[in-house]
Amino acid sequence: MAVSTSEAVILRTWPLAEADLIVSVFTRDFGRLKGMAKSALKSRRRFGGALEPMTVVRVWFVDRPGQELTRLDLMEVVRSPLAGRVDVARMGVLSFYAEVLDEALPERDPQETVFRLLTSVLEQTRATESELVQPWMALTYFSLWMTRLMGLLPEIGRCTACGDALRAGEVWFSRYGDGLFCPVHRNGSGSALSADSWMLAQRMLRAPVAAFAGEAWPRRRAQDLRRFAVQSLERHLERRLRTWETLARLDG
Repeated sequence: MAVSTSEAVILRTWPLAEADLIVSVFTRDFGRLKGMAKSALKSRRRFGGALEPMTVVRVWFVDRPGQELTRLDLMEVVRSPLAGRVDVARMGVLSFYAEVLDEALPERDPQETVFRLLTSVLEQTRATESELVQPWMALTYFSLWMTRLMGLLPEIGRCTACGDALRAGEVWFSRYGDGLFCPVHRNGSGSALSADSWMLAQRMLRAPVAAFAGEAWPRRRAQDLRRFAVQSLERHLERRLRTWETLARLDG
């Protein structure tokens, strides 16, 4: 059986036996896979600290004929988001990335653009030696871009219902429909998207995440934009995201 290898990010793990783990791993070259890491809890040589969620690794694995789970043979840590200081908000954001990708991505479907999005926001989520990076910008960018990459985000410069150009301060979104709406076509239970958030969304869809790293990101900035993106994701997934419920409490 041929051994395959790829750069990957660990999403989730589940105990299988006394020392075995089932691992959901998002690979750059093969998409999302589920595999068994035999004796993972005992073998530091083969897995070490590589099985923490959102750890970027190089993984070696074997597909076994007739088996649903691939066999994970070896992982080497490339970088870990837990290498720096940790706080509750940052851990919540990392867990949110993992839950969204594990729920949204089909198995064995390479998603190079999503993989590049993930690794770029992980870089902006990590803590540095000098300060604890607040994760709200990276969370906003990831949530917005996932709605775009999943095909859930119509043109945000125009009303989804009538096609008219939107104007700052007169933009609305609804839990029950994709896209943004003008005042005439907003749903009665819709929410307003602030002028700052609407213009920020347009900038984020045109620039890499690193372009926003130097801006001030207080916790409340773009709260409505995050809510808009997450509502779109939850509507598509047809379920509530557990990690978002925790982050919403932190987000105020």
